[in-house]
Amino acid sequence: MRQLLLLRHAKSSWDDPSLPDHARPLNARGRRAARAMAAAMHDLGLSPDVVFVSSARRTLQTLEAVSPFPDSPLIEPMDDIYLAPWPRLLDILRRAPETARSVMLIGHNPGLQDLALALVGAAGMSGGPAGAARRMAEGFPTCALAEFGIATPWQDLAEGGGRLIRFLVPADLPEMAL
Repeated sequence: MRQLLLLRHAKSSWDDPSLPDHARPLNARGRRAARAMAAAMHDLGLSPDVVFVSSARRTLQTLEAVSPFPDSPLIEPMDDIYLAPWPRLLDILRRAPETARSVMLIGHNPGLQDLALALVGAAGMSGGPAGAARRMAEGFPTCALAEFGIATPWQDLAEGGGRLIRFLVPADLPEMAL
């Protein structure tokens, strides 16, 4: 079984209105949430072999905050991920090397949430641990992480092709309660 990790970038700053959207950095809350998510990922043993990441500053900073991983993954910053619709994100995932056991995609909403829901499919909406799919449908907050089990080769990944294992949001992590 392959593993897919979908991570939305952490909370970004709107302090400088002159910055283009692509150049916005993480704010303090976003950096804190990313550190908390890094700890949760470490505790769960989540370590990708390949990371596809949007070239936007906030996604690259999110990657930096959740790194390093125990193994050194192949990291591919991609302009195509920035604000991409879910079918485009699915196409990117289909290009993952077949040797990759675990792939992470760090991106943006609404495409990331739409991709997660497409992977779950209509049949999977009632399943998953503790109503995770329904929670995910209600919102995919900044720095949230969806973990999927994928039974097919990456090139065959399709709508309904993911089994949601867990959906983590920063507000649920103990480090964010401090």
